[in-house]
Amino acid sequence: MNKTFTVILIVLAILLIAYNVTLVNFNNPLEGNSIIALIGILASLCAIVLLLIFITSRKIKNKIEED
Repeated sequence: MNKTFTVILIVLAILLIAYNVTLVNFNNPLEGNSIIALIGILASLCAIVLLLIFITSRKIKNKIEED
């Protein structure tokens, strides 16, 4: 995967977080569709973390290959 594709995936995950925040009922966040939205937010955050780890590992790999 190249860098632009991973950046696009990160932006899509951020957009999913923004959408899911609008679905959360802050009066009862653990009932009904709110729990599904919270799970979606958590999944998107996990995806962002994994993509950032992937980008970092690619940078480390490139530095090792330069030497």
